[in-house]
Amino acid sequence: MTTSPRGPVPAENSQPPGRLPSGGLSHVAGARGEPLLELTIDRLLRRTVSLHGEREAVVFPRENLRWSYRELDARVDALAAGLLALGLEKGDRVGIWSPNRPEWILTQYATARAGMILVNINPAYQMVELEYALNKVGCKALVLAPAFKTSDYLEMLASLAPELKRCEPGRLQAARLPHLRTVIRMGSGSSPGMLNFDGVPALAGDAHIQQLATIADSLSPEEPINIQFTSGTTGSPKGATLTHRNIVNNALFTINALKFTEQDRLCIPVPLYHCFGMVMGSLGCVNKGAAMVFPGEGFDPLDTLRALQDERCTGLYGVPTMFVAMLEHPDFGQFTFGALRTGIMAGAPCPIEIMRRVVTDLHMNQVTIAYGMTETSPVSFQSDVDDGLEKRVSTVGRVHPHVEVKIVDEQGETLPVGAQGELCTRGYSVMQGYWDDEQRTRETVDGEGWMHTGDLAVLDAEGYGNIVGRVKDMIIRGGENIYPREVEEYLYRHPKVQEVQVFGVPDPKYGEELAAWIVLKAGEQADAGEIKAFCEGQIAHFKIPRHIRFKDALPMTVTGKAQKFKMREAMVQELGLEEDDTA
Repeated sequence: MTTSPRGPVPAENSQPPGRLPSGGLSHVAGARGEPLLELTIDRLLRRTVSLHGEREAVVFPRENLRWSYRELDARVDALAAGLLALGLEKGDRVGIWSPNRPEWILTQYATARAGMILVNINPAYQMVELEYALNKVGCKALVLAPAFKTSDYLEMLASLAPELKRCEPGRLQAARLPHLRTVIRMGSGSSPGMLNFDGVPALAGDAHIQQLATIADSLSPEEPINIQFTSGTTGSPKGATLTHRNIVNNALFTINALKFTEQDRLCIPVPLYHCFGMVMGSLGCVNKGAAMVFPGEGFDPLDTLRALQDERCTGLYGVPTMFVAMLEHPDFGQFTFGALRTGIMAGAPCPIEIMRRVVTDLHMNQVTIAYGMTETSPVSFQSDVDDGLEKRVSTVGRVHPHVEVKIVDEQGETLPVGAQGELCTRGYSVMQGYWDDEQRTRETVDGEGWMHTGDLAVLDAEGYGNIVGRVKDMIIRGGENIYPREVEEYLYRHPKVQEVQVFGVPDPKYGEELAAWIVLKAGEQADAGEIKAFCEGQIAHFKIPRHIRFKDALPMTVTGKAQKFKMREAMVQELGLEEDDTA
């Protein structure tokens, strides 16, 4: 019935959307009662402005910044025209390296309006990762904050591109960043070779404004508009390429599950660089004309509690560790949350005790659980606001509208209901592919459009999904997906390291922490501090192994494959940890 290999088709069994019959196969399609939106991000924003132009759109309480949808639209228009004045064109990649700031939101919608592809760069990235990301997708421009926490972005970029010191802004020619021409810095300071963000709109003339209108009218929902990096099992990050259609619709169905309207106000302490903030948060609010409230540049429990109260937020997003930090904050009892009712908890399993407190103490009786991945825009499963507490902590809900899922064995055969296997998903939400990486795209998305997630899952007879593990050895630390191979490849650069294996061990705070077993080269000596120092400032902090052990040899199979399960078991015993049944 489908005309596209990635379009949803009826499941193999006849049943109501999202439910499976007892004894049937683990293959189900989501409801299709509400049609997909065939809108670009720009047309979606313009539609919302026409309907809710005077409503509050963006709030940054700490900066005392409040924009209505009409003001947001005007600022987006001005920035988009300014980007064209810099010589950027439709299809050019524009990187953004910044925590949650007003400039992030403006850049998100201005690049979409001008047809430029926004490239999200993790604020925790260090120089090695930044260099790779910019070069992999050929970023022609980079918008960056001066710094975030202990990371000095300006200093790192200057180290990568010392040519900035002597170049005219917009005319960079850097040996290590051959595609990058324009660097735009946020903030009031000035930096050699860089433009100031606030000055970009003034560069535009009438011709650029007319050009912008022509481009916006020519855009198609099927065109790529966003690249998000996700680590890969082969080591180097992959640029998941998402279209307008991918993320506009995923935002719609995610926010629909919360029963959001233009009256709602969403607190977004999760990062914008990730789909959680940018798609489920920002685009979700634009779909409805709701207000998006950003408590700060990064998550801070006190700032978030204050924003929830003062801004009368009705919804809140976060990973379980964020909710724990808020609930356990010493000042928690000083705040009231009378308006709060719903939200999303995702990124890691939630203990039922925490969920009970979220429902009672935070008044989030309609909180939902969501599951997905960057490559699926991101959400594939989400619980309903009316699902019981047990369902919300033991499952990830039911399949999303217009999405099809199945559970398969190692031969790719669909398994019976209740059997454990790899989760595959298909539909509008599957990415266009990995940027400039056809081989890894083919390895992940098969010829019939099925996205092979690598997650082990079970579907029950009611259609609820449960993620029970991972086909490979991906580690989820506090909501961050980490592939050991990427960390291993970096550690192999250390001149003393002969062999290294990185794996996850249970952690009560983050869900999992990284452990590394290292075999040093003959005659060499090192300690854990030296290894960690080698990582600091080069790879993201959450990828640096917490537990490091030096071994004479690593447990191997007869075919020479490392037995990570034996390493994990030994570390769990040594550290006196409680093994996680779902790991």
